Amino acid sequence: MPKNALYAQSGGVSAVINASAWGVIEAVRGHPAHFGTCYAARNGILGVLEEEIIDLDEEDPLTLAALRHTPGGAFGSCRFDLGDLHADRAQYERLVEVFHAHDIGYFFYNGGGGSMDTAHKVARIGDELGYPITAVGVPKTIDNDLGMTDTSPGFGSAAKFIATVVREASLDVESAHTTSTRVFILEVMGRHAGWLAAAAALAQEYDGRPPMLILFPESPFDLGDFLTQLQMAIRTHGYCVVVASEGLKNPDGSLFSVAQSHDIYAYTQLGGVAPRLAEIIRQETGHKLHWSVVDYIQRAARHLASRTDVEQAYAVGRAAVEGVVAGRHGFMPVIRRESDQPYRWSIDRVPLEEVASIERGLPPSFISPDGYGITAACRDYLRPLIEGEDYPPFERGLPCYPRIRGVLRPQRCPPFRAEPPD
Repeated sequence: MPKNALYAQSGGVSAVINASAWGVIEAVRGHPAHFGTCYAARNGILGVLEEEIIDLDEEDPLTLAALRHTPGGAFGSCRFDLGDLHADRAQYERLVEVFHAHDIGYFFYNGGGGSMDTAHKVARIGDELGYPITAVGVPKTIDNDLGMTDTSPGFGSAAKFIATVVREASLDVESAHTTSTRVFILEVMGRHAGWLAAAAALAQEYDGRPPMLILFPESPFDLGDFLTQLQMAIRTHGYCVVVASEGLKNPDGSLFSVAQSHDIYAYTQLGGVAPRLAEIIRQETGHKLHWSVVDYIQRAARHLASRTDVEQAYAVGRAAVEGVVAGRHGFMPVIRRESDQPYRWSIDRVPLEEVASIERGLPPSFISPDGYGITAACRDYLRPLIEGEDYPPFERGLPCYPRIRGVLRPQRCPPFRAEPPD
């Protein structure tokens, strides 16, 4: 009898992660000779450790198909990293116990670099503990910092949203800057990589409006130079838009701002860049200003998703399954760019060890010489990723996002409390 498949989501979710989920589920069900039943773990790898396995046969088929246009993580996500396979052996023995209890032979983990590390560790269970499991990573991150792939599903839609709201907000500021707001600051996500901040530059028209200064985590923040550039922009245009990455760093490499100084499962919560910048600008220049933090909105805005992004998210989900059917294991599907104009792409595969816990920042060639904008090469890279619209269905004026029932399979193993590794 074919072994069952288990899908799970991890890390910060996106507007299109559920499109990948549907790609996996649909493809698994399309190969009944290779796979048994397809299940989903609740709350990522934690759901596996705690044996919370969602029975997808209990779901309405139309609800599952609607995952393609539903934001968030339909099955729940987590920020939890497996420990060392030898030092934290109990975690892996528990995984084997749960896999065996539910006859799981295939594990698909949908997430970013840390999640690929988890998938890689699960893939090693066969060699280390003798349980045959095929583990595959499915890429996702709005930060676009996964290595070995041209882009990460989730980024294109977040980039489209940021460029859109910057263009719209700048028109608001431009309309009244002579007697009101002269500086508008937008804080975007990006722990170590400035891809999302760079996307804001797509809001600029051919004449360079709105005037904009982008603060990248890759470029150490020079306060004096920044204030000089800001004053020049205001003298020339009357106003300026500032887009700052949450991972902005001081010249000594320390973070410009941290929302919480403690770690939760080894993740420091960033934030607070926009209000801190606002206070400095207010004290140093006296300009009236406003600031905003898009926060979760940038990764949740499915109503403005990029069609390219939706199609790629769905494609990597299917490709993960098709790769397994072809006899591959321990890999992550990646997107290969074949041309910019017209934009063409294809799906390839790379070993999990080549992408596990590896972050890709914005290359220097994509940042303008003054450090506050993007180059033509960066613009050519970004533009295709935000193209096309893929609106969800609307009902009574609002997007319609069905929810899964989430019926759990009966537990067959003793209780287990998952603890993060030291």
